[in-house]
Amino acid sequence: MGLRRKNKSPPVLSHEFVIQNHADAVSCLAMGLLLGLMFEVTAKYVIIFITVQYNVTYTTDDKSEPIHFYEYGPKDIATIFFYMLIAIILHAVIQEYVLDKINRRLHLSKTKHSKFNESGQLAFFYLFSFAWGASILTAEEFMTNPTLLWKDYPHSHMFFQVKFFYVCQMAYWLHALPELYFQKIRKEDIPRQLYYICLYIAHISGAYVLNLQRLGLILLVPHYLVELIFHASRLFYFSDENKQKGFTLWALLFVMARLLTLTLSVLTFGFGLARVENPGFSIADGNFNVLTVRISCLAAICLTQAWMMWKFINFQLKKWREHIQNQIPKKKITCTKSKSTKKEPNRGQ
Repeated sequence: MGLRRKNKSPPVLSHEFVIQNHADAVSCLAMGLLLGLMFEVTAKYVIIFITVQYNVTYTTDDKSEPIHFYEYGPKDIATIFFYMLIAIILHAVIQEYVLDKINRRLHLSKTKHSKFNESGQLAFFYLFSFAWGASILTAEEFMTNPTLLWKDYPHSHMFFQVKFFYVCQMAYWLHALPELYFQKIRKEDIPRQLYYICLYIAHISGAYVLNLQRLGLILLVPHYLVELIFHASRLFYFSDENKQKGFTLWALLFVMARLLTLTLSVLTFGFGLARVENPGFSIADGNFNVLTVRISCLAAICLTQAWMMWKFINFQLKKWREHIQNQIPKKKITCTKSKSTKKEPNRGQ
């Protein structure tokens, strides 16, 4: 028996080498930060990367337990960077041990292969984020009382789960930028993915910095549910093209989510924040309740929703045209079959 030929490893620091070994390099970097906790000299610096910063403790009575809140600050950049590394590692694990194995069984084309990987990664993220965000909303009262979205603004104090949720959200969408290179995304798909990645980063970080975490959270959860249904439906469609019922449910919920987003945004910026007792602009207090900021935020949300609806309408029209084009050949086939069956008795006579 002849010896098996080993695949030649790419040159060190080449593009292919970086792409193949980026997860290992990032794992080593994350492990190095974790090992820094073991030494007293480095622990005080490394802790900034791993734990949530800016803890504020309040006590009401001598007998009651203290209440822990969190604010935001520049040290959050280090925390977001560390969890961005964790997101890159998890992305590689899901890709190698889940999606690649399914791809080998389905034998998809290159176009469907890239779309399957995109939907697979996003489906995992949307499922996790929706479950996490829904659990936070169930513990908060502003889900049943919309006035709490603007009452007592600015909401500069966050619970641990709320702050950690936003840190992980920003870390995930920032990790999606280098993944465009690591996953060798096709050039024609890069602009489309860059659009929604940048929109997520801008809206989530904007809600975080402007102390609109409550509004951002209650808008993200239903949006993530709609996106989860879409990408799950697309995964089922790639496995069997006859499975398209999920897209109908997604289309219905998509329109409802856009209406919910516009309604809550207009209520918050147009009526709620405009009538609070302490309007003003103060970076130190985290108060950004001025007319310019309110109009800018509302305009950004409305323009984003309009852009999403425009893409949605074009997508539905494209599917409708493809359906009509597929139906025309079938009608021609049925017509020819019916004519042939009518002529057959005459031939027998």
